[in-house]
Amino acid sequence: MNVSPAEALLTPEEQEQQRLADEAWRRSIPAQVFLNYFFALSYHIEEGESPLGGLANLPYFRQHQAQLSEGEVTALTKLLHSCWSTEYALRATAELGDENFLRNALHWTFPQAYHTILAGLQAFLFTTGVRSTNEQVVRREVGRLVVKNAYPRPVSFYAAGAYGDFSIHRLPLAGYKAGLHIASQEIDAQAQIGQFLRTTRKQKAISVRQQVQTNPNTAIRSQKTGKPLDKWTAAHWQQITWRLGYTTIFDLLGRLRISQSSREIERYVEADIDFRLFHSSLLSIVSYLNGIHETYVAKALGLERYEQLVRELPAHLQHSFVQERLRTRVQPTLLGIEPEPELKMAA
Repeated sequence: MNVSPAEALLTPEEQEQQRLADEAWRRSIPAQVFLNYFFALSYHIEEGESPLGGLANLPYFRQHQAQLSEGEVTALTKLLHSCWSTEYALRATAELGDENFLRNALHWTFPQAYHTILAGLQAFLFTTGVRSTNEQVVRREVGRLVVKNAYPRPVSFYAAGAYGDFSIHRLPLAGYKAGLHIASQEIDAQAQIGQFLRTTRKQKAISVRQQVQTNPNTAIRSQKTGKPLDKWTAAHWQQITWRLGYTTIFDLLGRLRISQSSREIERYVEADIDFRLFHSSLLSIVSYLNGIHETYVAKALGLERYEQLVRELPAHLQHSFVQERLRTRVQPTLLGIEPEPELKMAA
């Protein structure tokens, strides 16, 4: 084993401790990068958020309306209840757990964060006429809405383009090299989000290629042999780009869908990272996006009807974050008044 001059001054026991510490850090790098990504998203949202979340200034939001039957309102209410109950569970874990509990809680908090946002998104899409629960359809539709500026600036970024030629939009600092440390300024956050977008879109492109090439009806074949091509040129990647859609924050959140039994999540559970920071970052993103979707739903329903819906919530959701966001986000946006300061809410 090679020993550095600095390590030579250590006792054999200290050298072994140093080696184990270095090894633990190397094993933790993938988890640290993942934490960096979600902290960067939270940081970028916080840095770019206006007092009202920026919705009121968007033409898409101002024009948003819907005619909903009582049956449709009932279906919409179920989606909101699903969204809020899942967020309630996520908050209970994030706010009450100690470090060790939070470490092991990743098995369920990762999917909880994803599913609460998905349910809120489906509620918003419901008011636009998109009633599908198919995640591919939801992903495609929300990608279009992001590009059409239905979302405030902090979450309006997206990636497009073919494999090997990705372009990132509305994130001007995304081209800078991402570091291995938690973002401390906006350039760090945007660089890490840019990297997250590129790696996520790359994964999607590779997955789509595999689907295309294993299907006899869609496989791109060699003109000489007629067999599916193993090696692709840029032109081949270009042919499947339309299947990728746009890569948005919702695709990044899709990376949280890690199976409880998968080896990948064990990497995070066993890593030496700040689990409390991870959970608080997730919760910050969840609260921001759910607040946007709630405001869209309230605008579609009418504020009075939405307030009634909130008053009639189950007991566990009474006097909770739902009412808090109604007071600080939804009502001020729809009424055009200055928001009240947010209170620290218990789960």
